[in-house]
Amino acid sequence: MASWESYLEEKEKDHLEELLELLRIPSISALPEHEKDVRKAARWTKERLEKAGLEKVAILETGGHPVVYGEWLHQEGKPTVLIYGHFDVQPVDPLHLWTHPPFDPKVEDGRIYARGASDNKGNFVLAIMAVEALLKSEGSLPVNVKFLIEGQEEIGSPELPSFLQKHKDLFKADLGLSTDGSNLGEDTPSLVVGARGLCALQVDVLGAKSDLHSGLYGGTIRNPLQALVEILAALSRDGKIQVEGFFDKVRMPSDEERALYRKVPHDDDAYARELGVPEVAGEPGFTTLERAWIRPTLELNGIWGGFHGEGIKTVLPESAHAKISCRLVPDQDPDEILQLLKKAILEKAPSGVRVEVTEFPGRARPYLISLDHPALKAARRVLEEVYGQPAYITRTGGTVPVLELFREVLGIDTVTVAFGTDDERFHAPDEFFRVKNFKRGRIGYGRFLQEMGKA
Repeated sequence: MASWESYLEEKEKDHLEELLELLRIPSISALPEHEKDVRKAARWTKERLEKAGLEKVAILETGGHPVVYGEWLHQEGKPTVLIYGHFDVQPVDPLHLWTHPPFDPKVEDGRIYARGASDNKGNFVLAIMAVEALLKSEGSLPVNVKFLIEGQEEIGSPELPSFLQKHKDLFKADLGLSTDGSNLGEDTPSLVVGARGLCALQVDVLGAKSDLHSGLYGGTIRNPLQALVEILAALSRDGKIQVEGFFDKVRMPSDEERALYRKVPHDDDAYARELGVPEVAGEPGFTTLERAWIRPTLELNGIWGGFHGEGIKTVLPESAHAKISCRLVPDQDPDEILQLLKKAILEKAPSGVRVEVTEFPGRARPYLISLDHPALKAARRVLEEVYGQPAYITRTGGTVPVLELFREVLGIDTVTVAFGTDDERFHAPDEFFRVKNFKRGRIGYGRFLQEMGKA
């Protein structure tokens, strides 16, 4: 066993306790009342980077939640790897569905239960611990390393683009390594080669100046709720998005890539049972995984208006509202999609109401890394060593804004290597992280840096 791996074995109990300490900080970036907690998590991360032996460690202001930076740059002629993660977490509601309080971490049956345990505190700290082990045991790293750990990922990283543009010389690197991801299963490694982009908007349909008696006025003016339903129904039909131009720039994966995705184990019936639905559904002509990974979506995230208390109140509502989000694939542009969607909504709106469309910030472009990328091949070798079996190649249906941002601003590709699993309930009650993969991850990140040092 290498000396740095022995170091990790000796420090395992201490490292686990450090993770529990971080998990006790309720660093919910979406809620203003937790702003101080997000900064507390930033200070914890700064101190942990310093303890690991990183240099020029600093908390950097973004105009919103901060970024923590650290570096070790003493390997002349070797590549520089920019390691990414985030210390902010999702809100915890509904609180009554948690078995334990979300910020009082518990270790039970080989699982660490807490908000942020898997997404992303439990993953990014493993990279720090691997760097610490290499520096403390061997006195150096196999590559140059920089860290960018942020506090606003769970709200779409709104300040990060301008911040990174301003500090692009500081974050200059040859490769990005994102710790924000997951594997297919407890003992089933996978590598994410692509992530979908994101854009979102709100539709407001406005009718009369106030709610009206439905008996006196019903049938004489347009009902905003009915108008909204008509608009929304026209946007998608039979699983196919009906927005003109929406698919014009969609890039289909190669036959080779689709063949890799078909190797990923998946059972539609089991998937439906797990989610509690009668059956899978979606765009015709594609498998469930392809619908989730390589096809764009248009989803209704919320609809409201009128009376929704107990019983009935016979009114014509003065307004109706909906929130819509789209997940995007290469080469769709979020700004273009928003304009196409806005145009379609206004065109499909019936007369007799006013329709307003408001675009939301925090949009992100889709990301895809080449299957031939050397870092991806290195990551596959490492995961096979650590898990004892080859890693599946996958995409994620979710959005990781920093992936395309690193490419756009820094000109680098990013490989995602993480040690959580898809079933660990991130963003949901009873989020957890497996202790087994906590151990694997520290070794995995160290070996990945060693592989990149050989490149």
